[in-house]
Amino acid sequence: MTAWTSFSGDEVAALTRGESFFVAPGERDCPSCGEHRLRAYFTAPENARRPTLVSYVWCSACDKFVGTRAKHPDGLVFSDPLAVLPATERRDLERTLTGFLSHLDHLWDTGALPQTFAA
Repeated sequence: MTAWTSFSGDEVAALTRGESFFVAPGERDCPSCGEHRLRAYFTAPENARRPTLVSYVWCSACDKFVGTRAKHPDGLVFSDPLAVLPATERRDLERTLTGFLSHLDHLWDTGALPQTFAA
């Protein structure tokens, strides 16, 4: 089973440079290992008290990740392949980081990700 670790502060800072995932949603080079296997997934939790955007960015080569919460940008609309899941199934999926990121990797490998974005 994968032992996910966090990106370093410098690596997280490197993730913010270059084109936004909203503009160029495909894979990119990982700031940790250099492999072109850096992936991202965004979701907007329905039960949040204010408009919230949750992001997961991970490398499927070196198993590093970062998750963040931010204000949902006004007008940002995006596809979410997990939106079709029943709430209980989605909660089960999100219960462990390892299982969740593994499922997201599967969605990338089968073409359901990356997401599409419109403002």
